[in-house]
Amino acid sequence: MVDLQQSIANSAAAVPVVPALQPGTFPALRQFSVETYHRMIEAGALTENDRVQLIDGWIIEMPPIGPPHFATTGLVESLLRNILPPGWMVRTQGPITLTNSEPEPDVAVARGQLRDYVRRHPGPADLVLVIEIADSTLEFDRQQKSKIYAAAAIPEYWILNLIDRQVERHREPRTEKSGSEYGFREVIPAAGSLNFKIEDKMVGPIKVADLLP
Repeated sequence: MVDLQQSIANSAAAVPVVPALQPGTFPALRQFSVETYHRMIEAGALTENDRVQLIDGWIIEMPPIGPPHFATTGLVESLLRNILPPGWMVRTQGPITLTNSEPEPDVAVARGQLRDYVRRHPGPADLVLVIEIADSTLEFDRQQKSKIYAAAAIPEYWILNLIDRQVERHREPRTEKSGSEYGFREVIPAAGSLNFKIEDKMVGPIKVADLLP
């Protein structure tokens, strides 16, 4: 029997390096299950230095984070920490475990506290909001990411569109024969504001301008 760790390492070594995502591109490498993806990490075949995410079973290389993107992440994290009700926390650029994906949204609002996720990443039942900050990945976030978040029934998904300086808000996830999608979408410009609910409690208002660099 081939040693599992060596097999995983060999599989990862065979995966070519692809260029960073460009608008409208979907570079796929090789399909893996979430379980195998975790084993690859445990075996050291993938490390923290590999900027990859598992999306619909495909290992995707993500582009480097530029200064506007990083600054926006900090702005969103700081704002949300100050307004979230007790029992909820903000996670930044950390993995969340879905059925056949393990994306790393730029910001996520999860139930509980850090110690609740020492041995696992948050799953759909733990999450009330995920946020992607988009410039070079805008079309990928609009299409592929929205589908996997809707399939996981995550209540809200926001795209902070740095190109057009707006928030693209998605709610009411649903899955039909044609696939998964959010039933409600609205675009909120930099001059606007928004609220969202956690367990029927309103959080906000949040000025979009305060989220943008």
